[in-house]
Amino acid sequence: MSKLLGNELFGENIKKIRLSCGLTQDQTVAKLQLLGSPLSRSTYSLIEMGRGNIFINDLVGLQMVFNVSYEEFFRDIPPSRTSK
Repeated sequence: MSKLLGNELFGENIKKIRLSCGLTQDQTVAKLQLLGSPLSRSTYSLIEMGRGNIFINDLVGLQMVFNVSYEEFFRDIPPSRTSK
């Protein structure tokens, strides 16, 4: 399984999307687990803080849970690794 390396902007985008859907972290993780993800709430929290990496499969699950385009996860992330 492949992972995406997270960063703060990616995590902030996921949090904004989750909040716009009116979901808590616990509710989001519960929905992911119903889709077969073993993701825990503590790991999900690290992803939102930009300190955790995410499996591609879990990103697919989040796209299904939030019903947004993949572009929303990457909004305003610059191509350079040196700038925020």
